[in-house]
Amino acid sequence: MNWEKLTFSYTKTNTIILSHYKNGEWGPLESRRDDNISISALSASLHYGIQAFEGLKAYRGKDEKIRLFRPYENAKRLRRSADYLGIASPDQDMFVEACKRVVLENIEFLPPYEYRASMYIRPFVIGVGAQIDLVSPNEVLFIVAAIPIGSFTGSINRPAKVLLAQDHDRAAPMGTGSYKLGGNYAAAIVAGVNAKKEGYSSVLYLDSSKREYIDEFSSSNFFAIKGNSYITPDSESVLPSITNNSLMQLAKDDGMSIERRRIKLEELETFEEVGACGTAIVILPVSRIDDKLNNKSYMIGDPVTTGKMCLFLYKKLTGIQFGEEKDIHNWCLAVEK
Repeated sequence: MNWEKLTFSYTKTNTIILSHYKNGEWGPLESRRDDNISISALSASLHYGIQAFEGLKAYRGKDEKIRLFRPYENAKRLRRSADYLGIASPDQDMFVEACKRVVLENIEFLPPYEYRASMYIRPFVIGVGAQIDLVSPNEVLFIVAAIPIGSFTGSINRPAKVLLAQDHDRAAPMGTGSYKLGGNYAAAIVAGVNAKKEGYSSVLYLDSSKREYIDEFSSSNFFAIKGNSYITPDSESVLPSITNNSLMQLAKDDGMSIERRRIKLEELETFEEVGACGTAIVILPVSRIDDKLNNKSYMIGDPVTTGKMCLFLYKKLTGIQFGEEKDIHNWCLAVEK
C-alpha cells in the first residue's frame, strides 16, 4: 500500500464488525468480509434519518504499540446520540471491544509509525426493519468499519482560509446540532463542496437564531488563542468534540486559562490564532475568514506560518497518540495483538 498518498477516502479493508439488536437484546459481535449490508427498503434510517455515528482513530506508536484514543468517550457520545433518537446502542465495553476487533482484523491497514498516518474507525448505529410510522425503531444494527487515512483537509503547516456560511444554517437552536447524527452533516455537504471549489478548506457557521455568535465549522469545532487564553464557543448547537476537550486540557496543563463562552463574530479581529479541531482534522490553523455577504475578510495571524500555540497543541496531542509524549491523563487504550 502507498502510505505516502493516503487521503481521507474509502479503502476496502478485510472486515467490518456487526451486531444486530432485535427482540430487546444485542446479538454477538460478528466479523463480515462484505461491507455491503441488506436492510429493508422501508428502514427508518433510510426514510427518517434514524442514524448516529462516531469517529475515532487507532495509531501505531513509536514503540510499535497500537493505541486507541479515548474510545470510552466515543462510546458515551454514541449512547447520547442514540438516546436522542430513541434507539438502542451498545454499552461501553461492547463498543470498545468492537473497535479493538476491527483494528486487529485489519491490522495490515494500520499505517507504519514513520508515515504519521492513522486508521480511522467508524462505529455507527442505524434503525432497520420495515416501518412507515414515525416511531423509534426497535431493531438496530451496530457496525464498526476501519479505514487507513491521511489528512482530512489541509495541513497543520499551511494556515487555511474558510468561508462564513452565507445562505443556510447547519443546526437550529435546541435542535440536533450537539448530537452526532448524519442529518447534521447532510445539511452542510453541498455548501462545503462548493466552498472547496472556491479554494476554501471549510465553512464557518454562526448561531442560526441571531447570526451574531460563532458556532462551529461544518465538521469540526472552533477555538481561538488570545494572550494566555484558549477560547471556544459555548453553544447548545455545537457537537461536544473529544478533540477540543483534549486540547483544552492540554492548554490548561500548559498554564493557559480556558474560556468557554459565546463569541461574537467581530471578535475574530482580536484573536492571535484560530483553529478548527476534530478527530479527522486534528487541528487546522485558520488565517482568513471571508464574509462574502458583507464583503469583509477577517485576517488572523500570519497567512503562511502556523501560530505557535496551534503548533504546540498539535504536537502535544499527536505526540500522546503516537506514544512520543507521556500520557498523563490515560487517554490512550492499548490494543493487544
